[in-house]
Amino acid sequence: MSHNHTHEYHGDGHSHGHSHAHNANKKALTISFCLIAGFMVVEFIGGILTNSLALLSDAGHMLSDSVALGLSLAALIFGQRAATVDKTYGYKRFEILAALLNGIALVVLSIYILYEAIMRLSSPPDVIGKGMIIISTIGLIINIIVAWILSRGETKENLNVKSAFMHVIGDLLGSVGAIIAALLIIFFGWYIADPIASMIVSVLVLYSGWHILKDSVNILMESKPSNIDTEHVIQSIKSIEGVIDIHDLHIWMITQEFQSLTTHLAVSDGIDRDVLLTKVTEAIKKETGITHITVQMEGHNFQTCVHTCDMGH
Repeated sequence: MSHNHTHEYHGDGHSHGHSHAHNANKKALTISFCLIAGFMVVEFIGGILTNSLALLSDAGHMLSDSVALGLSLAALIFGQRAATVDKTYGYKRFEILAALLNGIALVVLSIYILYEAIMRLSSPPDVIGKGMIIISTIGLIINIIVAWILSRGETKENLNVKSAFMHVIGDLLGSVGAIIAALLIIFFGWYIADPIASMIVSVLVLYSGWHILKDSVNILMESKPSNIDTEHVIQSIKSIEGVIDIHDLHIWMITQEFQSLTTHLAVSDGIDRDVLLTKVTEAIKKETGITHITVQMEGHNFQTCVHTCDMGH
């Protein structure tokens, strides 16, 4: 009878490590949602009264922002629900679904505004410049406040919050564009500045939306974090005394904040596997920053898992 020993390590300090960031993000999103939703109504009415596409496009961005911020807030709250026997990772991926929907909304909205602006280029309508500049200036102030609030959260670590932040940056650019267009209309009578401003902002928002979309799809496709070099990880593990070979290595993201690694190791007979496990997990943490790690150790002649865990590599 062969004697095979399996050691597994599960390190999961995420719920404690990110609780402060989670609460900060939730508070930031709540305040931002109230400010954006409130001013969106004002800007929409102002866009109709002044006949400004730049204002209406900005109001459209604010409408998508309101939905995006509300969705992001719901995702943060819903995503904290505890794991179950059916959903062993809990509902953390809900945040990525929210980011995906926000990315799609950004892309669709920017394409629509771009189309409307091109249609207006040939015969730009009269726009009330003074009313336009007043409303867009207020909008700029609101967007600066909201962007500042969101930037204080963990926007670099949380794709969901980052997607909401990029919506607001798109609005901020929209307000700047509307102000510049209003000044050109007031001082030079250049009504064509209104659709041109809308086009420029739409292209910038399209760029941001595409990146949010791409990042969320990468996570949903179980991609590894972009900052991790898989070959370097393999070599680091192989360099540890007692490790003969490594296979079935998987590195992926549940969310941007929650990354996981699993692997099988062929190890020397007679090695102290508890000591080796400590060395391996510490090396992985140092190399990748990942703390949710599962390592299965196998004797050099262990063949049982070859057909069951190959996964087509």
